[in-house]
Amino acid sequence: MIDSLKKLFGFESNQAEEPASEGPDRTWVATAVLLLEMAHADDGFHELESHLVDRILGGKFDLDTRALKDLRLYAEQRRQESLDLYQFAREINDHFSKKEKLEVMEHLWQIVFADGKIDPYEEALSRQLATLLKLSHKEMIDAKLHAREMSAGQDRGTGEKGAAG
Repeated sequence: MIDSLKKLFGFESNQAEEPASEGPDRTWVATAVLLLEMAHADDGFHELESHLVDRILGGKFDLDTRALKDLRLYAEQRRQESLDLYQFAREINDHFSKKEKLEVMEHLWQIVFADGKIDPYEEALSRQLATLLKLSHKEMIDAKLHAREMSAGQDRGTGEKGAAG
């Protein structure tokens, strides 16, 4: 099963021989890994964060339930095996525009705000990822503020407790 996922998402031992068209699938994995890393950054991986990661990935890449499940499974394995996040950020830097990278940063902040508090590890990871994605401090803060506004708007609409920040 893992071998078929590796082929599906373009991570095989002969990566140099793969066609350039495999790039977008690799960005799916890279994006999923960063989102999952943020969701795991605090004390736990909450169900709300899990649903948010699914909603973000499903919407961004137009994935059906099966493809989303396969992506999450593979990305989680890659996240756990990885020693650093540079390779995933590099994949995003190589294939995403500045606007798309800013959207990823906003999604990362949405995950931070999902449980209603900002953990110091989440804050530190946000700064690290902004640097890896070649975003300025101002761009990171703008993404944070936009994500907080979106989170507050969603909370008002559902009657749930608002996010701190």
